[in-house]
Amino acid sequence: MTREALAALPAYPEDWLIVAGDVGETEQHLHYGLALLSRRFARLLWVPGNHELWTVPAHAGEPRGEAKYERLVAICRDHGVLTPEDPYVTWPGAGPRCVLAPLFLLYDYSFRPPEVPPEDAIAWAAEDNLLCSDEVLLHADPYPDKPSWCAARCLAAEPRLAAAAGEGPVVLINHYPLRYDLAVLPRIPRFSIWCGTRRSEDWHRRFNAHAVVYGHLHIRGTYHRDGVRFEEVSLGYPQNYDARRPIASYLREILPGPAAAD
Repeated sequence: MTREALAALPAYPEDWLIVAGDVGETEQHLHYGLALLSRRFARLLWVPGNHELWTVPAHAGEPRGEAKYERLVAICRDHGVLTPEDPYVTWPGAGPRCVLAPLFLLYDYSFRPPEVPPEDAIAWAAEDNLLCSDEVLLHADPYPDKPSWCAARCLAAEPRLAAAAGEGPVVLINHYPLRYDLAVLPRIPRFSIWCGTRRSEDWHRRFNAHAVVYGHLHIRGTYHRDGVRFEEVSLGYPQNYDARRPIASYLREILPGPAAAD
C-alpha cells in the first residue's frame, strides 16, 4: 500500500481492518503504516507478507527469518495490532459471531503441476524467466529452507484452528491463498510456486470457515469454494489500482458481508 493511498483513507472508528501483508519492505514502513491505520480503525489484524519478511541489502544488519518475523510481531504489538501469535478473537459486530484467525503459513513450492518434482520447481519457473526476489531476500533461519518453515507453521496452526472451529465459524486470514486453484496469475502462471502450500487446500472445510481472506496476488476478486467465500483483498502497487477512484472504494467488507454461496 503506498503512502498516498494510506494518507487518503478516511477514518472508520467503529470498524476493524484486516491488513493482509506487504505493508512495506522495512520495519520503518510497517511502523508508519500501522501508526496511521491504528488511528483510523477501532482494531487492526495483521498477517505478514513476503515483502515484510525480506532482509534488504540496505538493512543487512537486521535479523533474518524467524527472528525477523518476531521483530515484526513486536512492532505490531507496540501499535496494539493483533497478529498470528496472539489469541484468536471473536468478531463483536453485526453478522455471525466468527472467530478471526490470522495465520502465517508461508509457501513450500507445492503450487505446481503434479508432473514437476519438488526439487525442480524453481527451475520450472525459471523456464519462463521467473525468479521471485524471495529467493535472495527472504531467509528461513533457523530452518534449513522455506518448505521446512512452512511445514512448522502449518503444524502449529492446525490445533489452534481445530479448537476455534469447535466454537463456531472461523474467518481464516493469510497473506497467501490457501488453495492452488486460487493462485492464478494469468501473465506469470509459474509464479504460483511462491504463492502458498497445498497443506492448507482443505482448511476451509476442516476448520468451519465462514470466509477466507488473503492477498499476495495483486489481483482482487471474490471466489467461492464449497459454499465458502474467498476474498483476495490486495491493493497492490500503484499500477494495480485506479488512483482516480476513492481509495476507500477498495476496502472489502468481510463481516457481516454477503451470504456465502456457490
